[in-house]
Amino acid sequence: MVSGPSGVGKDALLARIRERTDHFVVPVTMTTRSPRPGEADGVDYIFVTREAFLQAIAHGELLEHAEVYGNFYGVPRSQLRGALDAGRDVIMRVDVQGAATLRGVLSGAVFVFLAPADEASLEAHLRSRGGEDEDSIQRRLATAAREFAASSEFDHTVLNVEGDLEQAVDAVLTIVQSERARPDRAPIDV
Repeated sequence: MVSGPSGVGKDALLARIRERTDHFVVPVTMTTRSPRPGEADGVDYIFVTREAFLQAIAHGELLEHAEVYGNFYGVPRSQLRGALDAGRDVIMRVDVQGAATLRGVLSGAVFVFLAPADEASLEAHLRSRGGEDEDSIQRRLATAAREFAASSEFDHTVLNVEGDLEQAVDAVLTIVQSERARPDRAPIDV
Protein backbone atom coordinates (compact mmCIF):
# COMPACT_ATOMS: atom_id res chain seq x y z
CA MET A 1 0.00 0.00 0.00
CA VAL A 2 1.44 3.34 -1.04
CA SER A 3 0.00 6.33 0.76
CA GLY A 4 0.84 9.93 1.45
CA PRO A 5 -0.56 13.43 1.18
CA SER A 6 -2.35 14.73 -1.89
CA GLY A 7 0.18 15.94 -4.46
CA VAL A 8 3.15 13.91 -3.19
CA GLY A 9 3.43 11.87 -6.39
CA LYS A 10 1.66 8.58 -5.67
CA ASP A 11 0.26 8.39 -9.22
CA ALA A 12 3.62 9.24 -10.81
CA LEU A 13 5.37 6.63 -8.65
CA LEU A 14 2.92 3.88 -9.61
CA ALA A 15 3.04 4.83 -13.29
CA ARG A 16 6.84 4.59 -13.27
CA ILE A 17 6.76 1.24 -11.46
CA ARG A 18 4.38 -0.05 -14.16
CA GLU A 19 6.80 1.17 -16.85
CA ARG A 20 9.70 -0.66 -15.23
CA THR A 21 8.01 -3.98 -14.51
CA ASP A 22 4.81 -5.78 -15.45
CA HIS A 23 4.77 -8.01 -12.36
CA PHE A 24 2.50 -5.67 -10.42
CA VAL A 25 -1.22 -5.19 -10.69
CA VAL A 26 -2.40 -1.73 -9.72
CA PRO A 27 -6.10 -1.82 -8.88
CA VAL A 28 -8.08 1.09 -10.19
CA THR A 29 -9.81 3.06 -7.45
CA MET A 30 -13.50 3.83 -7.78
CA THR A 31 -14.45 7.47 -7.16
CA THR A 32 -17.35 9.86 -7.35
CA ARG A 33 -15.14 12.83 -8.27
CA SER A 34 -15.11 14.23 -11.78
CA PRO A 35 -12.23 13.30 -14.08
CA ARG A 36 -9.37 15.78 -14.40
CA PRO A 37 -8.15 16.65 -17.89
CA GLY A 38 -6.39 13.66 -19.43
CA GLU A 39 -7.80 11.07 -17.01
CA ALA A 40 -9.54 8.05 -18.50
CA ASP A 41 -12.35 6.04 -16.91
CA GLY A 42 -11.19 2.56 -15.94
CA VAL A 43 -7.53 3.54 -16.29
CA ASP A 44 -6.88 6.35 -13.81
CA TYR A 45 -10.03 5.81 -11.74
CA ILE A 46 -13.39 4.15 -12.15
CA PHE A 47 -15.64 7.22 -12.25
CA VAL A 48 -19.15 6.52 -10.96
CA THR A 49 -22.13 8.41 -9.64
CA ARG A 50 -22.64 8.79 -5.91
CA GLU A 51 -25.62 6.41 -6.17
CA ALA A 52 -23.55 3.69 -7.89
CA PHE A 53 -20.84 4.07 -5.26
CA LEU A 54 -23.34 3.69 -2.43
CA GLN A 55 -24.68 0.51 -4.09
CA ALA A 56 -21.14 -0.91 -4.24
CA ILE A 57 -20.79 -0.25 -0.51
CA ALA A 58 -24.15 -1.88 0.23
CA HIS A 59 -23.19 -5.02 -1.73
CA GLY A 60 -19.79 -5.34 0.01
CA GLU A 61 -17.94 -4.85 -3.28
CA LEU A 62 -15.33 -2.48 -1.85
CA LEU A 63 -12.33 -3.45 0.23
CA GLU A 64 -12.37 -0.03 1.82
CA HIS A 65 -13.94 3.31 1.13
CA ALA A 66 -13.77 6.84 2.44
CA GLU A 67 -15.08 10.29 1.75
CA VAL A 68 -12.24 12.69 0.95
CA TYR A 69 -12.75 16.34 0.00
CA GLY A 70 -16.45 15.70 -0.57
CA ASN A 71 -15.98 12.71 -2.90
CA PHE A 72 -16.04 8.97 -2.26
CA TYR A 73 -13.06 6.73 -3.04
CA GLY A 74 -12.88 2.95 -2.69
CA VAL A 75 -11.03 -0.12 -3.87
CA PRO A 76 -13.06 -2.88 -5.58
CA ARG A 77 -12.36 -6.29 -3.98
CA SER A 78 -12.61 -8.09 -7.33
CA GLN A 79 -9.46 -6.45 -8.66
CA LEU A 80 -7.35 -7.66 -5.74
CA ARG A 81 -8.78 -11.17 -5.77
CA GLY A 82 -8.04 -11.68 -9.44
CA ALA A 83 -4.45 -10.48 -9.18
CA LEU A 84 -3.62 -12.40 -6.01
CA ASP A 85 -5.23 -15.58 -7.35
CA ALA A 86 -2.96 -15.25 -10.41
CA GLY A 87 0.11 -15.06 -8.14
CA ARG A 88 0.88 -11.43 -8.91
CA ASP A 89 1.84 -8.67 -6.51
CA VAL A 90 -0.64 -5.89 -5.95
CA ILE A 91 0.47 -2.34 -5.33
CA MET A 92 -2.20 0.13 -4.32
CA ARG A 93 -2.48 3.87 -3.99
CA VAL A 94 -4.60 4.81 -0.99
CA ASP A 95 -4.99 7.93 1.08
CA VAL A 96 -3.82 7.90 4.70
CA GLN A 97 -7.38 7.38 5.96
CA GLY A 98 -7.78 4.39 3.63
CA ALA A 99 -4.46 2.94 4.78
CA ALA A 100 -5.67 3.02 8.38
CA THR A 101 -8.78 1.08 7.38
CA LEU A 102 -6.83 -1.43 5.27
CA ARG A 103 -4.42 -2.20 8.13
CA GLY A 104 -7.34 -3.87 9.88
CA VAL A 105 -8.61 -5.63 6.74
CA LEU A 106 -5.42 -6.87 5.05
CA SER A 107 -3.13 -8.47 7.58
CA GLY A 108 0.27 -9.04 6.06
CA ALA A 109 0.09 -6.09 3.66
CA VAL A 110 3.05 -3.70 3.62
CA PHE A 111 2.36 0.00 4.07
CA VAL A 112 4.64 2.66 2.57
CA PHE A 113 4.28 6.37 3.32
CA LEU A 114 5.43 8.52 0.40
CA ALA A 115 6.67 11.85 1.73
CA PRO A 116 7.72 15.05 -0.05
CA ALA A 117 11.14 16.61 0.50
CA ASP A 118 9.44 19.37 2.48
CA GLU A 119 6.13 21.15 2.90
CA ALA A 120 7.09 23.97 0.51
CA SER A 121 7.69 21.56 -2.39
CA LEU A 122 4.33 19.89 -1.73
CA GLU A 123 2.56 23.25 -1.80
CA ALA A 124 4.33 24.23 -5.02
CA HIS A 125 3.27 20.97 -6.65
CA LEU A 126 -0.35 21.36 -5.55
CA ARG A 127 -0.45 24.86 -7.01
CA SER A 128 1.16 23.76 -10.30
CA ARG A 129 -1.57 21.14 -10.94
CA GLY A 130 -4.15 23.87 -11.48
CA GLY A 131 -7.90 23.48 -11.29
CA GLU A 132 -8.21 24.18 -7.56
CA ASP A 133 -9.06 27.36 -5.73
CA GLU A 134 -7.10 28.72 -2.77
CA ASP A 135 -9.51 27.26 -0.19
CA SER A 136 -9.10 23.78 -1.68
CA ILE A 137 -5.29 24.07 -1.66
CA GLN A 138 -5.32 25.24 1.95
CA ARG A 139 -7.60 22.31 2.93
CA ARG A 140 -5.20 19.88 1.24
CA LEU A 141 -2.20 21.41 3.04
CA ALA A 142 -3.97 21.22 6.41
CA THR A 143 -4.83 17.58 5.73
CA ALA A 144 -1.23 16.90 4.68
CA ALA A 145 0.00 18.20 8.04
CA ARG A 146 -2.25 15.69 9.84
CA GLU A 147 -1.14 12.93 7.46
CA PHE A 148 2.54 13.60 8.17
CA ALA A 149 1.77 12.98 11.84
CA ALA A 150 0.39 9.53 10.91
CA SER A 151 3.50 8.52 8.95
CA SER A 152 4.90 6.66 11.98
CA GLU A 153 2.06 4.12 11.61
CA PHE A 154 3.51 2.92 8.29
CA ASP A 155 6.03 0.12 7.81
CA HIS A 156 8.29 2.28 5.64
CA THR A 157 8.69 5.94 4.66
CA VAL A 158 10.03 6.77 1.21
CA LEU A 159 11.06 10.29 0.30
CA ASN A 160 9.89 11.53 -3.12
CA VAL A 161 12.14 14.45 -3.99
CA GLU A 162 10.90 16.59 -6.88
CA GLY A 163 12.95 15.70 -9.95
CA ASP A 164 14.24 12.37 -8.56
CA LEU A 165 11.32 9.99 -8.97
CA GLU A 166 13.67 7.10 -9.81
CA GLN A 167 15.09 7.11 -6.27
CA ALA A 168 11.59 6.69 -4.82
CA VAL A 169 10.75 3.94 -7.34
CA ASP A 170 13.98 2.10 -6.49
CA ALA A 171 13.21 2.34 -2.78
CA VAL A 172 9.68 0.91 -3.19
CA LEU A 173 10.89 -1.92 -5.44
CA THR A 174 13.59 -2.79 -2.89
CA ILE A 175 10.96 -2.93 -0.14
CA VAL A 176 8.81 -5.26 -2.25
CA GLN A 177 11.76 -7.57 -3.03
CA SER A 178 12.68 -7.72 0.63
CA GLU A 179 9.11 -8.55 1.68
CA ARG A 180 8.74 -11.14 -1.07
CA ALA A 181 11.91 -12.89 0.15
CA ARG A 182 10.68 -13.24 3.73
CA PRO A 183 10.21 -16.96 4.47
CA ASP A 184 7.43 -16.26 7.00
CA ARG A 185 5.32 -14.26 4.52
CA ALA A 186 1.64 -15.27 4.76
CA PRO A 187 -0.76 -14.91 1.83
CA ILE A 188 -3.20 -11.99 1.98
CA ASP A 189 -6.86 -12.91 2.16
CA VAL A 190 -9.24 -10.49 0.46
